[in-house]
Amino acid sequence: MQVSAANAWSDGSVKRTIAKNRLDSREAALAARISYGVIQNRMLLDYYIGCYCTQRVGHLEPVVCNVLRIGACQILLMDKIPHPAAVHETVELIKRHGRPKAAGMVNAVLRKLAANRDSLPEIPHGSVAEYLSVRYSHPRWLAERLLREIGQEETESFLRCNNEIVPISIQTNTLRVTAEELEKELRRSDVAVEPHPWLGGCFQISGTGNLENLPAFEKGYFLVQDAAAHLVCAAADPAPGSRVLDVCAAPGGKSFSLAIRMADRCDILACDIHPHKLKLLEQNARRLGIKSVRTALADGRERHAAWENQADLVVTDVPCSGLGIIRKKPDIRYKDSAALSALPDVQAAILENAAAYVRPGGVLIYSTCTVLRAENEAVTEAFLARHSEFSEELFKLPDPIGTVGGHITLWPQQFGTDGFYICRMRKKTEDTL
Repeated sequence: MQVSAANAWSDGSVKRTIAKNRLDSREAALAARISYGVIQNRMLLDYYIGCYCTQRVGHLEPVVCNVLRIGACQILLMDKIPHPAAVHETVELIKRHGRPKAAGMVNAVLRKLAANRDSLPEIPHGSVAEYLSVRYSHPRWLAERLLREIGQEETESFLRCNNEIVPISIQTNTLRVTAEELEKELRRSDVAVEPHPWLGGCFQISGTGNLENLPAFEKGYFLVQDAAAHLVCAAADPAPGSRVLDVCAAPGGKSFSLAIRMADRCDILACDIHPHKLKLLEQNARRLGIKSVRTALADGRERHAAWENQADLVVTDVPCSGLGIIRKKPDIRYKDSAALSALPDVQAAILENAAAYVRPGGVLIYSTCTVLRAENEAVTEAFLARHSEFSEELFKLPDPIGTVGGHITLWPQQFGTDGFYICRMRKKTEDTL
């Protein structure tokens, strides 16, 4: 209800609701699974509910609609909850929410879904985009756009991947602990731990409960960071002693990862436009024992003359549509698409401004957590066309990716990472201009 009615972010909303109701780890896991299951599959659930409901789903009262989705999710998408129990609990749920008159309808629809679970009506096939949109619960405009950009097979794989359960990815804070020691500490807390399949010092974990209550978290032994964000730092690959400017730093993951990479022997200025985010960044830096990160309140589009030509590395992880992290924040797919059209101008302005801070011979990194060409290649290509003093530069990432020819789009279905774009550019020195 918070996501659909109040435009709340799903991850934060689920976390707050679990804490408010003091659910134990088992209850919290089930509540989160159902919540994300409904959000991830909302369009598909609505289609099947509509097949057996006498009223149009869009005309149902929001609380009734969401309760039906909760029941339908358990019946159609989960295997461990007996159907009679799912029906009974959902009917009781609608009564507890003061809608006893809707109980009969909820009971009838869910019983029909359970009875027809193995012979559900076919999803409309008016077009490939229409089918993919309903089947994987992504807006049709996004399906159509991806079909144009990457083709049907990759589009379907991407949409499917966005609805899968994703483990939490973490990076060892080697300033405080070794990867082996971290793994042992997590196992002592009954956390399921698997080494990342191809990123050294990183793990995939589950069964954490409230992650922030883990002793390893409180001791600053790790930071939560997807492999894709970690690869941004690998692409930057700064040498110890570097002066780094992170122009859109909050919540700070890349600044911290860069500091760890350089053994905290560096000077990192982490900037953001939101004071409260900078306070959280500073708190996490203290938790991790990182001393090389300073903060500054700054808009990435506004020039600071004192910073010009000063940084060995400038990282611009710009605001974007976030369509590469739908698997982590499933509600992103339902945000207003009209607002996306203005993003490339904002991104270009930040990149243009940040470029002035790179010293001759220094490196400029542009990254986003989206997969759309308009926010990625189109922005960097236009920038390079305007700035002959910059050029794309090869960089090396761990296998199975390997050497990259200046820029790359990471796709969840290909590498198991978030969807990310990374471009590495070098500013020429006077003798190379």
